[in-house]
Amino acid sequence: MPLWLHWIVLGLLAGALAKFLVPGRDPSGCIVTVLLGIVGALLGGLIGASLGWGAVSAERFEPRSLALATLGAALILLAGRLVRRL
Repeated sequence: MPLWLHWIVLGLLAGALAKFLVPGRDPSGCIVTVLLGIVGALLGGLIGASLGWGAVSAERFEPRSLALATLGAALILLAGRLVRRL
């Protein structure tokens, strides 16, 4: 599987976990969840890779990567809610 497909799968999981962990009403659907997760995965992956905490590669998967991606997706979800309120 190519690396970009790994990022999409990680993003899907991270977006779903972020929506589950961050309570509240969100009218966004499945596509927005995947996009949120992908952006969160990129954000969390960049932060984690720069700190040496995790990596996503085609050869192996590290659970820390999912945690970082979920954290990034949750931060983006909360930021989106703040922007929507203004």
